[in-house]
Amino acid sequence: MLTAMFLAALILITVHSQETEETITYTQCTDGYEWDPVRQRCKDIDECEIVPDACKGGMKCVNHYGGYLCLPRTAQIIVNEREEAAAESTSGRNNVIRRTPADPQRAPPNPTHQIQCAAGYEQSDHNVCQDIDECATGTHNCRADQVCVNLRGSFSCQCPPGYQKRGEQCVDIDECTLPPYCHHRCVNTPGSYYCQCNAGFQLASNNHTCVDINECDANNPCAQQCYNILGSFICQCNPGFELSSDRINCEDTDECRTSSYLCQYQCVNEPGKFSCVCPEGYQVVGGRTCQDINECETTNECREDEICWNYHGGFRCYPRNPCQEPYVLTSENRCLCPVSNAICRELPYSVVYKYMSIRSDRTVPSDIFQIQATSIYPNTINTFRIKSGNENGEFYLRQTSTVSAMLVLVKSLSGPREHIVDLEMLTVNSLNYRTSSVLRLTIIVGPYAF
Repeated sequence: MLTAMFLAALILITVHSQETEETITYTQCTDGYEWDPVRQRCKDIDECEIVPDACKGGMKCVNHYGGYLCLPRTAQIIVNEREEAAAESTSGRNNVIRRTPADPQRAPPNPTHQIQCAAGYEQSDHNVCQDIDECATGTHNCRADQVCVNLRGSFSCQCPPGYQKRGEQCVDIDECTLPPYCHHRCVNTPGSYYCQCNAGFQLASNNHTCVDINECDANNPCAQQCYNILGSFICQCNPGFELSSDRINCEDTDECRTSSYLCQYQCVNEPGKFSCVCPEGYQVVGGRTCQDINECETTNECREDEICWNYHGGFRCYPRNPCQEPYVLTSENRCLCPVSNAICRELPYSVVYKYMSIRSDRTVPSDIFQIQATSIYPNTINTFRIKSGNENGEFYLRQTSTVSAMLVLVKSLSGPREHIVDLEMLTVNSLNYRTSSVLRLTIIVGPYAF
């Protein structure tokens, strides 16, 4: 229970006049009270209603006798109305003149008689004193930067919201130094403030908290893939593309320029990818490797009297009967010169036709073909030599046994090119019998090293 005890100063002055004798009583109300000319007594001023922002920091304003309290909103107040009434009757400060008859037996004054009201009051049509609203009538003396607040019998000059008095002036309150604080940045303005958020954030509904903006959902700025992160976002590109300098758009990655080993033959760049192509006569295997096409099996274009020979990157047609006079065909690729023909005495007894293909720029030295006697006779000696086709010294014939020899490539060959090399085997016996046989080897060098 709150109790307030107040003292009232009562001054009685007796004034004598020629006509009547009256007693003039000056009554003053103490702080927190004002004179009620209707009820003719002091009554409490409710500061919680007339003082703007009487309490700060979330406190509640509680009026009590002669003043007010700022208490937590959870506080409970019990008011004794009897004490309040007693206090109102004994307290006051505003100067109010109350005239009373000197003689208690005199009749009261004429109701229509002009009454005198205290400063800040004026007579109403009902012959009572009523408050003058100085703020409405413009009779106040508040500064231009102040707000006039009417009080009973007076007025008060207050600062507008967002300002505070410093001396006689109203100065701006820097709310950025007071709670509740902004989450990121506070911007003070005359009489107010507002909160700002860092890039990638936006104000929540409470205008203080900053929440992350999901740029990928709001307005996807990325050309291809967007990943939201706290306060920002990251752009990524699909396979085959790479981020441009602006970190938003995607540019095609030219894989063919990054490496010369992606494709065996030729790399072709495409938007977001690349592909490998092979030259004519080859097909792509495994996406990158070139494999020879065997045209003799797929599109054999040779005549019936020809045989098809496939080589790396193409094919060729050769006669099924390669024998020339005086030779006659005895098997698929073997020609014999008849002994009965006198011309054959100066010619090799047999000529065998063979075909082989090698890749271009083959590593040297390299064994490429083996020649071997098909018939072995006792008491004979076999020797091997390159009879023709080695004018530039690309080959060397190395004898590996008494009946065989190996053709060695000693100079790298570039294609497409065809070499015809005659490999001769000379056979001599103890009776000075001499004969020879030739293996005509056609070597087809492909146009590429694969």
